[in-house]
This record gives sequence, C-alpha cells and structure tokens, in this order.
Amino acid sequence: MIDLHSHVLFGIDDGPADLAGSLAICRAAAADGITAIAATPHVREDHPTTPELMLERLAAVREAAGGLLQLLPGGEVDVAELDRPHEELVRFALAGNPGYLLVETPYFGWPLDFADRVFRLASRGVRAVIAHPERNVEVQERLDLLEPLVRAGALVQLTAAAVDGRLGRRSQKAARQLIEQGHAHLIASDAHEPHIREVGMSSAAAAVGDEALARYLTVDVPAAIVAGRALPPRPEPAAARWRPGRRTRRAR
Repeated sequence: MIDLHSHVLFGIDDGPADLAGSLAICRAAAADGITAIAATPHVREDHPTTPELMLERLAAVREAAGGLLQLLPGGEVDVAELDRPHEELVRFALAGNPGYLLVETPYFGWPLDFADRVFRLASRGVRAVIAHPERNVEVQERLDLLEPLVRAGALVQLTAAAVDGRLGRRSQKAARQLIEQGHAHLIASDAHEPHIREVGMSSAAAAVGDEALARYLTVDVPAAIVAGRALPPRPEPAAARWRPGRRTRRAR
C-alpha cells in the first residue's frame, strides 16, 4: 500500500516531537504493509512550515529509516494558503508530483470559495487532493458540498481511521457514502503518532469489503500519483459488505 498523507516528520507540526517518534511511525507503517509514505506536514498559520525545513527533516528521517520504506515529500496546505504564488505551492507538491497538491479540509465550517480555489489551482495545472472531508461536520450533513470540488477536478482522500470506524460513526458513515457514490479516490493514514490516529491502512482496506476497490484506493491511485501516470479507471463495485475494523490480507 502507498500512504500519501502522514505527519511523520519530527518537530515540524503536531506530529512526533523527535526522530525516534518519526521512526516509530515508519516502523508501524511498514508493519501494516505500507511500502511508501508521503510526509505531508501542515502548511498553515499555526504551523508555518517552509519547504526548506520540510526537506531537511525528510532527509533526516530517510537516512535514519534506511530501506524500511520509501519516504516522499509533500505538504498539507490550508485552504487559506492557496493564494501563494504557484512557485511556492509546487514546492509542497504531493509525493513530489507538481501536478498534485494535498489541501486540508477544515474540521468546522466550509469555505464558500473552496471550489473556486480548487478551480484556480486546476487552471495552473495542479489537481487538489482534498484531505479528510468526511471529518468535517458540514460535509457529514451535506455530502453534496464536495460535488463542485470534484467537478473542478479534485480528488478526495479519506482517513483510514474514519473508513474503519476508529474515528466514530459520523465520520465512518460519511466515508462509506463517499466511497459508494464514487467520490472517494484514495485512503491515507494521516498518522501523527504510532498510537494516536495510528496508521491502520490494512484495517481500512478490509473495511471497504471489496478487494479491487480497496486496492484502487490504497495502491492504484496513489501509485499513479507517485509515478506521474494517468489515474486508473475505478473498478466496478462488487456486492460487498461494509466491514468496520476487520483485518484481512493486506493490499500491497
């Protein structure tokens, strides 16, 4: 599996405080069946991450982790930061692919110009990957809020712990509905610590209840982003049962 949203870099945002914490996340990810993980620190007012600091910490974690798994660059960019010059934004490109940018969904409230900002990104050749919208209270009540963003070219990333129910019923219900509607494109851990919003990608893949669709969400789409290939077609849904929290054979 490939995890394109994590806070594995130490001392940079609300992720681990030190290198040991970063390595603990890497070990947990590898044990869960993850072969590549994007380090996507927050880029927002309370965590004013710079590209230089991101790359410095990424190099340190890569060196310490050795060949445990592949570590990729990126940033989780707040909606309010999308007005930055294009040259700045692409330095936070998801997995180093300048065609994608991970954009953070606020947990409360919904920016009225969200779709406009996503469209403006697309006009500059950058496709937004909308992080964890299923955890937003307004989205939980109105899934149609995402439709203009998807029409504008955005992809939707669900948090693994929402998909398998670790974050509660409301987030899980929204995640399930987005998957069923075809408005979810990838699952990622959003891991901050090994045991706080833990990795759990294999549990989320099992909860999808459809092996081909789970592979699409955890392997095929993220692999295409990493490689700079065209996104694969979404598989036809199987008659699957929703299986929160069950762990089965890992997708890799």
